[in-house]
Amino acid sequence: MEQSTELGTNKTGIDMSPILSKKMIAGAEQVPVSADESCSALAAMEQSYLENTDALGSVPLPGTVKGVLKSTLKMATGKHPEVFINKLGERLAYERSGVRIYEHLILKCQHAFEADMAAIEIPIDTLVQFRNEEAEHFDLLVRCIKELGADPTAQTPDADAVAVGSSGLMKVVTDPRTSISQTLLAMLSIELADNAAWGLLIKLAADMGLNKMAEEFRVALHQEDVHLEQVREWYENSVRIQAKTNPSLN
Repeated sequence: MEQSTELGTNKTGIDMSPILSKKMIAGAEQVPVSADESCSALAAMEQSYLENTDALGSVPLPGTVKGVLKSTLKMATGKHPEVFINKLGERLAYERSGVRIYEHLILKCQHAFEADMAAIEIPIDTLVQFRNEEAEHFDLLVRCIKELGADPTAQTPDADAVAVGSSGLMKVVTDPRTSISQTLLAMLSIELADNAAWGLLIKLAADMGLNKMAEEFRVALHQEDVHLEQVREWYENSVRIQAKTNPSLN
């Protein structure tokens, strides 16, 4: 049984200290705060930041003559390759993190199985396959970015944004205290976002007339579909098994 589902000495709720909680509520009521006043000051500060901020980076200029020519050619036909490169850079950063995340999941599942702490046994060979496919997707994106004359080592604005957005999920996966079920829920969020992003890349590649690239992205999306459905199944089975076998719930 996973430790995260056991009843214990959790003291985070207000019911754990009814006397002090009443005093806290009474103290708060003695200092009334107008909702309009508190929100207006915060809104003014946020508005100031919005009006005076810079963009979250920029898409780098092509570093080679070949890259300049390719970009110029697409722009001359009414297409903007910088948008596509931005999204490729985003996916590149995500897939690189995906490899590391699966490596952490493999270690956690191996430990949970050996310590008899997992609600379900997750096949390690399947996790290794998923990790290898994430690495293949990373290599594919590097090659595609180079084919467009861009630099795959440059961090695009959307790559920056997605790195910040996924950092919390990475912390859940890598935290040694999180259970397999908690880790799988984070993995499910990661795979859902990954799945949607590959679908968009396919459409962008087709819009750019890059049909061969779009077809390669479809292969990657098919693999991501398998990842998503398998992680979803593992997560649901893990939680349902605990609900049926937890002695505290009998």
